[in-house]
Amino acid sequence: MANANVKLTISRFIAIMMLVIPGVLATAGFLYMKDAIYQYIVDKGNPTLTDISFGWLPFLGGLFLFAIGVGFIGGWIFFRDRKHNYVAPRFREKKPRGPRPDFRQQATRSEYSSGDNHSAEANGSNTK
Repeated sequence: MANANVKLTISRFIAIMMLVIPGVLATAGFLYMKDAIYQYIVDKGNPTLTDISFGWLPFLGGLFLFAIGVGFIGGWIFFRDRKHNYVAPRFREKKPRGPRPDFRQQATRSEYSSGDNHSAEANGSNTK
């Protein structure tokens, strides 16, 4: 019994870490983007600086981290809600359609299964 509780605790801890790590990545990415923009605005307001450039590398790196973190958490929430059927009808899983009926086979079956089949054979006409 104790072994099962330990396994349950470890599996729940791993599940929490799978959500905390992308959250931390998204937060760090947001902070990198914020710092890059803030530093550019501060440098622009400083009259002693002549060569002002935007920090594209930290900004794009932060954007990448933010997109990965938010995308993972958003996807996890979306698929969890889809599993519990909480999403709008257009996002629900499409059920696979069965094979398309062959109307030619249905037409020939209906000719043979009708009650007129015996009378047609008695008249000498063969529908086969």
